[in-house]
Amino acid sequence: MGGHVEKRILNHQHARKIPKGFSWIDRRFVGEGWIDRLERDAILLYLFLICVADKDGLSFWSEPRTCGLLKISSDSLQNSRNQLLRLGLIAYEAPLYQVLDLGSREQRRGEEAARGEARSLTEALAERLARRRRES
Repeated sequence: MGGHVEKRILNHQHARKIPKGFSWIDRRFVGEGWIDRLERDAILLYLFLICVADKDGLSFWSEPRTCGLLKISSDSLQNSRNQLLRLGLIAYEAPLYQVLDLGSREQRRGEEAARGEARSLTEALAERLARRRRES
């Protein structure tokens, strides 16, 4: 039953308006499968960073404050941040975050492959250990 749905405003009085501090989520995040490649806490961190970013995608929140707001551990924040970094969804230099343009899927695959080759053994082992802890 995949029929066409005609969109219409259901509640005009409370329809969303674009405020001065507007942010957006690129539809390609879902449509091109980025969301499928992330764990739950990485999705949470990404959406939070989008919400607090300025027009250039920049934000700076301390680790304790971010963990408190998202109700995640410091380890989970670090693992989530590493996932987003590996996929090229963010840039990070403590305490500064930048949400990056999604770009084309083909462009991202090439960049991701290049980053994957440069990934350290320590990072790979830390990620594997964290995954085992979550599974236990």
